[in-house]
Amino acid sequence: MSDNVYTLLSVLNNKVVRRSIKSSSKKCQSCGKSHLEVALDDFIGRKPEKRPCIKGRLVSKVIKTAISNSGKAFGITREQMKRGLMDPYVRRGIANILVGVSTFGVSKPQTSGAPFLVVWNYTNACNLKCKHCYQNADNPTPGELSTEQRKRIVDQLAQENVVALAFSGGEPLMRRDFFEVAEYTENNSVYVSVATNGTLITKAVAEKMRKVGVGYVDVSLDGANAETHDSFRGVPGCFNKTVRGIKNLVKEDVYTCLAVTATKDNLHEIPDIIELGKKLKVKRITVFNFIPAGRAQAILDLDLSPKEREHLLELLYDELIKGEIETVSTAPQLARVCLTKSQEEKRDMLAPTHFCAYDLPGKVKYLADFIGGCGAGRIYCAFQPDGLVTPCVFIPIIVGDLRKQPLEEIWLNSPVLADLRNREKLKGRCGHC
Repeated sequence: MSDNVYTLLSVLNNKVVRRSIKSSSKKCQSCGKSHLEVALDDFIGRKPEKRPCIKGRLVSKVIKTAISNSGKAFGITREQMKRGLMDPYVRRGIANILVGVSTFGVSKPQTSGAPFLVVWNYTNACNLKCKHCYQNADNPTPGELSTEQRKRIVDQLAQENVVALAFSGGEPLMRRDFFEVAEYTENNSVYVSVATNGTLITKAVAEKMRKVGVGYVDVSLDGANAETHDSFRGVPGCFNKTVRGIKNLVKEDVYTCLAVTATKDNLHEIPDIIELGKKLKVKRITVFNFIPAGRAQAILDLDLSPKEREHLLELLYDELIKGEIETVSTAPQLARVCLTKSQEEKRDMLAPTHFCAYDLPGKVKYLADFIGGCGAGRIYCAFQPDGLVTPCVFIPIIVGDLRKQPLEEIWLNSPVLADLRNREKLKGRCGHC
């Protein structure tokens, strides 16, 4: 790692700098916003509605210097940094990172000040009977949160600089208040995405999703034809409804991704699913690793062998570098496949965390060390329909209850989340990797 990067890390780990950032993250009554927000606005040249207090101006200088030095260390110009920070989601993300550094120090991988992403199993109600459903979704969970309780949770996400909220389920579109809460989330500058089976997305629903600010939609598709897909989903005729939903989303110019769970039953069809994705003009295909949670525990024998998974990831890499469609996977082995194959081809294609892969040239590739690996409890967590919090949708360990505790308290004080962040506790093959 370059000397510039080491110097930057030393500065960010300085106790005075960390204390300054930490104190700046809460709303200032005089400034009307946090000093961190004031500093980020100042960096991009945005004029405040009223002059910041003396402390706000001092903190702003410290944070602006830290941001500028961060850019230099990774070979990013000040103008590039300014352009990036014009995006409110990027500003929220930078604020989250800085608070994470101030709270946890610099670490590999880094823990954010609050989850970057929350996946909210918004309801347990579902109109399908998928045999690999991690949530055992069918009917609404007893005691699901009210609409007002959900909005108060969104308020917390906004306050804690959570960047993105993914509505999942069950089928999130089955709750009447979905659009109300989704729009409320977007209005609070939290990025909105949705994971859906697609069967309920009529033209009117797709249009409404765009209008309320849904930025990204994962549509589950587990086969290139009705026979395969419907066998996964447990309801005849859902393939055609899902494809119709995808077409409606694409027509509304909503960023659409096909979500495929890879098993022995559909492995041979994944090349055809990729071609179908191209035909439907979706932006991305994410192949999810089979996880034996929920109903999936009954079909353990359908999981891929290591050799089958390796061939699949190599296929996804080859499709990715063609540039016709983005093909990624939640399988952590994708990072190794991208690293080894791109080195052979004199590329810099890296997968710094699961379900993303980018060409990261020069010093920027060092960022992968800090993003690295599974984000459960480190940059990500999950909410249940009744407000219970888990590290991940696939880890059914309750770490808090939003009906009784604020998110900040859960994120900072959960012993389970602390253990997940400590990579030194990993044993066996996980520890070696």
